[in-house]
Amino acid sequence: MTETFLPDDDATARFGAALAAGLKPGDIVSLEGDLGAGKTAMARAILRALAGDPALEVPSPTFAILQPYDTPSGPVLHADLYRLADATEVDELGLLDDPEAIVLVEWAERAPQVVSAVTLTVHLDIPPGGAGRQVSVKRN
Repeated sequence: MTETFLPDDDATARFGAALAAGLKPGDIVSLEGDLGAGKTAMARAILRALAGDPALEVPSPTFAILQPYDTPSGPVLHADLYRLADATEVDELGLLDDPEAIVLVEWAERAPQVVSAVTLTVHLDIPPGGAGRQVSVKRN
C-alpha cells in the first residue's frame, strides 16, 4: 500500500493521471472515503487522463448511478452506488459485464459482489485541519 498527501486539486489531478497510466482493461477501482473526501474529483482526474482530454465533462454519477465513457483506453464506467436501495440492483447496471472495461466505483461497499471484484482500492481522507487529501492505494 502506498500513501500520499495531495495538497490541492492540481495534485489530485496529477495523481489521478498517474493512476490512470497504470490501469488496464478489466480493472475495477474502488474509490473510498467519506462524503466530500474527493472520490469524484479522483474519478474525474482518472477519466480525463484515460480520455486524453483535460477538459472532458465528467459529471458526478450520483443521480444517474452509472456514466459510460468511450476512451482511447477502451470503455470506462464510472458508478456511484451511494443511492442503491439494495445490493442486487447493481446486477441490473451491468457494472461487471464487460471484461474489457475499466470500472471506477464510488461507494463499492454497498454491493458485496463489486467489492469482491475490485482490483485496486483508492482510499481518500481529509486530514485534520481540512487542507488537502490523504490518499492510499492498494492493489488487491
